[in-house]
Amino acid sequence: MTSRSSPFRSITSAFLAAAFGLGAIGVANTASADPRAQIRGDLDAELRTAMTRAIGEADGPPTNGFDARRRARAAMASVEALLRSEGYYQPTLADIVEGEDNPIAIVEITPGPRFVLAAPTIQWITPEPAPEVIRTAQAEIALEPGDPGRAADIIAGEGRIIARLAREGYPDAVTQPRRVVVDHAALTVAPTFNINSGPLVRLDGVRVETRGPTNPAWVMGLAPWNEDQRYDPELVAELERRLLETGVYDGVAVALTPADQTNPAGNRPIVVTLTDRPRRILEAGATFSTADGSGVNGLWTWYNRFGRADTLRFEARLATIDSRIGADLSLPHWRTPGETLALSAAIVNEDTDAYRRTAAVVSADLRQRIGKISYYSYGVGLDAGRYNENRFDPITRAPVSFDRDLAILTARGSAYIDQSNDPLNPTTGWRMTLNVQPTAVAGEDTVLFLRTEAQTTAYMPVQDNGRTVLAGRLRLGSILGGDELSVPSDRLFYSGGGGSVRGYGYQGVGPRLPDNTPRGGLSLFEVSAEVRHDVGKGFGVVGFVDAGAIGFAETPDFSDLRYAVGIGARYNLSFGPIRADIAFPLDKREGDAGFQVYVSIGQAF
Repeated sequence: MTSRSSPFRSITSAFLAAAFGLGAIGVANTASADPRAQIRGDLDAELRTAMTRAIGEADGPPTNGFDARRRARAAMASVEALLRSEGYYQPTLADIVEGEDNPIAIVEITPGPRFVLAAPTIQWITPEPAPEVIRTAQAEIALEPGDPGRAADIIAGEGRIIARLAREGYPDAVTQPRRVVVDHAALTVAPTFNINSGPLVRLDGVRVETRGPTNPAWVMGLAPWNEDQRYDPELVAELERRLLETGVYDGVAVALTPADQTNPAGNRPIVVTLTDRPRRILEAGATFSTADGSGVNGLWTWYNRFGRADTLRFEARLATIDSRIGADLSLPHWRTPGETLALSAAIVNEDTDAYRRTAAVVSADLRQRIGKISYYSYGVGLDAGRYNENRFDPITRAPVSFDRDLAILTARGSAYIDQSNDPLNPTTGWRMTLNVQPTAVAGEDTVLFLRTEAQTTAYMPVQDNGRTVLAGRLRLGSILGGDELSVPSDRLFYSGGGGSVRGYGYQGVGPRLPDNTPRGGLSLFEVSAEVRHDVGKGFGVVGFVDAGAIGFAETPDFSDLRYAVGIGARYNLSFGPIRADIAFPLDKREGDAGFQVYVSIGQAF
């Protein structure tokens, strides 16, 4: 009960369409455990696995010899198509049925020699592109003579030609049916690609189609090309990125107009279609924390108020520590693409253990994006208000309380570099933040000082592609030019709480006054280490240790380090993990709780 197919004998033949029809190979119901047919032959593991997938599975074993024969022949056809796609054009195949009462379908395979690629060529449909473009396209094929004659590689080479032509200014390039010659004497596969490049396309500005208030002139100013410049898909994609990063659109489509919309000069515009998100959004929220204070807040956001993808936000917050009412305005791509102007104004009431402050604050900052996430910024802020402060007099060695009316002018610069692989759940890479704030204080006291702060974090996978990750954080701060009594309380350094040393309350790390009031300092040191491990689908556990210290000199003081340890759980959602941590102070003092609990979105750092 055996039939055999003969090897191919012709010297040359057209490359059969089946070699390129991998998508047509049927895949059986994967719920069944019965293969459609068994495979026999001396095959390498990779080829055998591919054949098993190509043959597929059936709903139970064959019912009789005829059914087994039908399955064996169908499996042989699938194997033959797969072998041809992999460059085996002289196989010997046999469909076999063994057994009478319980017949088994078998395909016996001898793959034969693997054909290799001959030098590929491109046949251009007139008119041809420029000679330098022809040379570039030929190099882009990336098919080397002598490589296996796989159909998938040939198709990929053809795709690379079209992609290169688009980057060279020929977005209308299309393929005509390719011709691939299989030489059975030389054991080679020689592809010839028939390419119609179409005309060279030059750009003619931007045409905006939207029902929203966006100013078309503003969108045109974001285009990273000049009129009459050669088309480049990367430039078109960059305009789309610039519009999407504003965050005010539900949808952004940027595309070249069809060829029939070419202008008399032969140029074609780019069409931008914008779909606005809801323009006015009202939000309310509440927070509760035994360590960092609780509160309620409301936000009213108005998108695209001025027709340039701006965001205007009004906020009212009533909280234990930081209450405020204010507004801020974000104007993306202010003077140049990637630059954002941020303006804010608020009335603030802070009530902490170390100080109370009621002030009016205004600020203006310019932030320039560098890369996808990193940025640098610079700006100025002005605070004016009344400060009620609890301090320690280093001369009398006694606590003092005083009220001051102060005006604080701050020039500020910052930089943020993110070389990690994920904003909310990094497993490799590093991040660095730097803040520099020259500050002038006027009013009942006058002082000039420089406040600097830097933080770096690093992530190293140690098992199974990030299943276990070691994460570390180091934060340093220093104030130059002021002393503990003259620097306003809100500009001193404090440590403790969810964003610094877990296990301690807000401002709970560092020396204290006799009544347990935290003393702010002129220097800061914090360090954290975590071991993060995924334990199952969607879940993870974390063990961590945090430490921190506040000093009264310009350089960090390590003599009074406070330590905390803890464990945490993570539940990974599509956008990032939900974090729950419990932390315990190792050197608890009077007023410290026995533990602190933190819940938030994203990793601790």
